[in-house]
Amino acid sequence: MALSFLDLRHTVAEPGYNRWLIPPAALAVHLCIGQAYATSVYKTSLVAHFDASLTAVGVVFSIAIVMLGASAAVMGTWVDRVGPRRAMFTAACFWASGFLVGALGIAAGQLWLVYLGYGFIGGIGLGIGYISPVSTLIKWFPDRPGLATGMAIMGFGGGALVASPLSRRLLALYDPDGDPASGSAVALLFVTLGVAYFLVMMLGVFTVRVPPPGWRPAGSAPAAERAAAPRGVSAASAIRTPQFWLLWTVLFCNVTAGIGILEQAAP
Repeated sequence: MALSFLDLRHTVAEPGYNRWLIPPAALAVHLCIGQAYATSVYKTSLVAHFDASLTAVGVVFSIAIVMLGASAAVMGTWVDRVGPRRAMFTAACFWASGFLVGALGIAAGQLWLVYLGYGFIGGIGLGIGYISPVSTLIKWFPDRPGLATGMAIMGFGGGALVASPLSRRLLALYDPDGDPASGSAVALLFVTLGVAYFLVMMLGVFTVRVPPPGWRPAGSAPAAERAAAPRGVSAASAIRTPQFWLLWTVLFCNVTAGIGILEQAAP
């Protein structure tokens, strides 16, 4: 099959594989989907183009973030089952398609298509793309779980650091006299970002690996000590505990505040 290289069995690393090659693969995905944090850069342009309110255009971002959480929750066990390569490829397809459908909506003057594209379709890519690198890094760095998750989240936040100036430069290139930029310039921006992000995310798809069964980093705890260590719980078991929902509530309140500010950052 043409896409058989995505199978989990083709993703298992050979003996002696350097685990420090995995963070760049994870960053290739997270730096791209981190663009979601820079959507406010062209928000004013979309308001003018659609002659809509800030709230109506802000719904695009809201849908994307809701779908990020929903798809990550629903697809989490699927990501573990099929492996990071297939998951990251799926994320790249959804994320890039979201930009292209959104560009079509902008060009056609149909805001609902932007909701569907960047919001719904792109949001699914956000969720799957967010969790697949994190889970892979944790498998490769069981001795340094904080470092593993930190490297991934750094990439997601750093995506806005790259996307914000890049988007401004491209908008200035596509519409030098626009203030705010025209709708056609934003549509071209969406097409450019969709294609570019897909190519960069594919670098991560081709380079990501999972450790072979039973692999442990050099110098880690011996087998007897690992067997005696506390074990994790399944997702199905976790959601039946009060601790899960208390942690979820704290995260929900924290993220809601930050996301609300990000969505209005540029205006």
